Amino acid sequence: MFRPNIPTMPQPTGLVTPTAVVEPTSIAPVAPTPPAAVTPASTRPAVQLTPGTMLALVGGGTAVVLVVGAVLVSMLLAVAITATSVAVCAVVTRSLLTRR
Repeated sequence: MFRPNIPTMPQPTGLVTPTAVVEPTSIAPVAPTPPAAVTPASTRPAVQLTPGTMLALVGGGTAVVLVVGAVLVSMLLAVAITATSVAVCAVVTRSLLTRR
């Protein structure tokens, strides 16, 4: 029951097409292409940050940190409340069982 049954591959029946024969082809050499012209590197930065965008980035980052922090603190508080209630239930159950 616990031993796996490995199925066997059935033999093909009916018409079987032969495999195609691949013949090698000759490779013709190609003349090398001239290198492309090199453009001078730009001295401008790729991203320009204005004071308005910097303020928006700082505000957005602060909002993300505050939201993630609130979520993590609420999860920690939920775990602490759950642990406290389980401990109180254990103490009450223990006191009820020892009185009998």
